[in-house]
Amino acid sequence: MIVSTTTLIEGRPVRTYRGIVTGEVIVGANIVRDLFASITDLVGGRSGKYEEVLARARKEAISEMKAEALALGANAVIGVDIDYEVLGKTGSMLMVSVSGTAVSV
Repeated sequence: MIVSTTTLIEGRPVRTYRGIVTGEVIVGANIVRDLFASITDLVGGRSGKYEEVLARARKEAISEMKAEALALGANAVIGVDIDYEVLGKTGSMLMVSVSGTAVSV
């Protein structure tokens, strides 16, 4: 399945628009991960643990969106948008949402 942030795929005209598809994943922050992230923040550098969680959540959300597109008979998703949102009273959860237009090319 082709997944693209652009509204068209060069050389592959859209034959049929199947509808809007989405994928959402919510992950909770872990206290151990938070501790390591705060240490990383103090000494500088990147927080590898948070980056791993973000990457996994993004991949899962995209996978959900692709499955929804496939169920509609699509073989591509165009105009994909990826959003990140912090949830919870203390910002202890992160939501990754993706959306796009399922099409047949």
